[in-house]
Amino acid sequence: MKIETQNESRIQTGARVAAPSGPPTRALVVGDEEAMCALIRETLGAASIDAVTSTTSGEAAPRFHDKKFDVILVDLCVPPVDAFKLVREIRLSGFNRSTPVIMISDDLRPAALSEGFKAGASFFVYKPIDRAHLMRLILVTQGTIDQEKRRFRRVGVRAKVQVRCGNRSEEGETIDLSLNGALVRVSHTFPVGSPVEVSMYLHAGMPPVIGLGSVMRVVDGGQMGIQLDRMPHSESGRLQEFLLPFTST
Repeated sequence: MKIETQNESRIQTGARVAAPSGPPTRALVVGDEEAMCALIRETLGAASIDAVTSTTSGEAAPRFHDKKFDVILVDLCVPPVDAFKLVREIRLSGFNRSTPVIMISDDLRPAALSEGFKAGASFFVYKPIDRAHLMRLILVTQGTIDQEKRRFRRVGVRAKVQVRCGNRSEEGETIDLSLNGALVRVSHTFPVGSPVEVSMYLHAGMPPVIGLGSVMRVVDGGQMGIQLDRMPHSESGRLQEFLLPFTST
């Protein structure tokens, strides 16, 4: 089967590959102070980062559970729960467990700083927010942001796939792949949250790349979005080797 890509001369496999999609950089800002959020949106906009604002932790949670962000900023005083609990929840989420998290605080106590880092914060910025300092922090996180974007960058791949859940198995094809997940099309989908084993036949005549994960979403037409968050190191390396030419630019 022929690869349909500009990198055709570099890879010959059993999968058909299309050009990767490069999503824009996105930020989630969690805070209930309108002036502060406006300042952050303007500062991030200058760095070509689109910001989405949530005014409560309850409003933010569905967003970081369902969508990938490149950086998350959390006000220490966000209602109704404390921000440390929210950051711990972010670190347990599938999509954003490695996303840089900047905590915004007016609490200068060393204990607050220590608790924030223990919860999973990457950086602290103190009120009143200094625009230049915030921009420097964003630039510092850029390496992690770029790495995360490569990990989540989706490449259009048409390859045979087998998805197993318990005693049931479905065969179909991949629609796109990233280092962290796959969108597949099968005859009968599994419910959201189902643990699955995914076998992806990317190389003709070679054993499939096998990953373990969970169904994150189900789309009309027999499509499932699967997060591959429990892949053995060897299999993750094989998938990375396959996708690297398309995610390194």
